[in-house]
Amino acid sequence: MRFHKVKDVATQEDKKLTVVFANGTTKTYDVKPLMERFPVFRDLEDETLFSAVEVDQGGYGIVWNDDIDLSCDELWNNGVETTTPFDGLISFSDASELWGLSESTLRKAISYRKIISGVDARKYGKQWVVTAEAMQREYGAPIPD
Repeated sequence: MRFHKVKDVATQEDKKLTVVFANGTTKTYDVKPLMERFPVFRDLEDETLFSAVEVDQGGYGIVWNDDIDLSCDELWNNGVETTTPFDGLISFSDASELWGLSESTLRKAISYRKIISGVDARKYGKQWVVTAEAMQREYGAPIPD
């Protein structure tokens, strides 16, 4: 089973979270139902605590403190996919992990024009990003864990 690793999390209004996954998908997750059902989550009514959310080490979920956390599977399965201008963009490091390739293989694909710089991929500072569409076109589906 593949983990849907979390890359970033941000708070929204009304106790919702924006969760960005390593595969380029963005989802909105509503924390309110958990606050209603489970007493431990009621502590998140405190706006300072709620806004302290961060991705846990390794991207296997998110955490607020030692008592309150959510797994990447919970966020993936119960989040609502959201459209953003960045959908489908994946860092080379994430793409290499998802497809089981080295980053040098991806850089070579650009130099051989299998992946077109400026169309399929772009460099921002020292970081390359590539579209999921280009990765699937050139390498097929990501490898399962």
